[in-house]
Amino acid sequence: MPRRYTNLNDVSNKKNFRDMLKWMKERRGKVKDLAFTIEQCPEKKIAEIKENREKTSYTWIGHSTFLIQMNGLNILTDPVWAKRMGVQKRLTEPGIPLKELPNIDAVIISHAHYDHLDFPTLKQLKGTPHYFVPAGLKTLFNRKGYQNVTEMNWWEYRQYKDMTLHFVPAQHWTRRSLGDMNTSHWGGWILQGTAPSDTMYFVGDTGYFDGFKEIGSRFNIDTVFMPIGAYEPEWFMADSHISPEDSVQAFVELKAKTFVPMHYGAYRLADDTGPEALDRLVKEWKSKKLPMEKLRALRIGESFI
Repeated sequence: MPRRYTNLNDVSNKKNFRDMLKWMKERRGKVKDLAFTIEQCPEKKIAEIKENREKTSYTWIGHSTFLIQMNGLNILTDPVWAKRMGVQKRLTEPGIPLKELPNIDAVIISHAHYDHLDFPTLKQLKGTPHYFVPAGLKTLFNRKGYQNVTEMNWWEYRQYKDMTLHFVPAQHWTRRSLGDMNTSHWGGWILQGTAPSDTMYFVGDTGYFDGFKEIGSRFNIDTVFMPIGAYEPEWFMADSHISPEDSVQAFVELKAKTFVPMHYGAYRLADDTGPEALDRLVKEWKSKKLPMEKLRALRIGESFI
């Protein structure tokens, strides 16, 4: 029998058929404007980031995909350029075309859900990237023809060139087929460069959980890439997807310097829309009287260098 991974405190994300029917009934009564989407950056720095091997930067491709540049390395998080997710068409185009990416040195994967792990995308990446994946996923990567793969459990770390990667907990679940539920793990990634300011936390996919406090106590985080979407209805989604309000609370507990929202606006995975998620985030940010300069909501394809 394959190993089945679990959350901290054995929090379960399982929902039954009755729960699904209740959600579908609720959804039919909602009217959402899907034509109002997250804006593309009008002045993308594609040429600059293609040549960059010196400055620290990050570029939001969309959903949970970022191109992070630090310590001379090009790193992709959860690369997904897919035009559809199941029956749902992608709502916003990726911020940078795949063919415009520089050679990729490393890829970090948070978990195996299709909106975070897309093998057709990986097949088109330039370079010979090293893949860092959660425990239980290496066999799948090897079967797909990828041999340059390191899998990790929570709180493990690896040195990669001049960067240290730590795999940290999240509260989620995973499945790619009927029989493989939770046979691989899920989590977030701490990327530490040589400069003190180069500590970034890619949260991955998660509900709100006590692990944020411990992660904040272990690391001095500069930038956190935090999910804010796919939370509605919250009675159904809360164990797996953090709400905008709880994401602000998590940021406070992490004691990070900069909040970069993600996981909204590209795919309709729940009932909320991208603009709704961002509006709720900004409202909660202001209600807690947090400095606006610490909130960096990027447009799609926008780079911060």
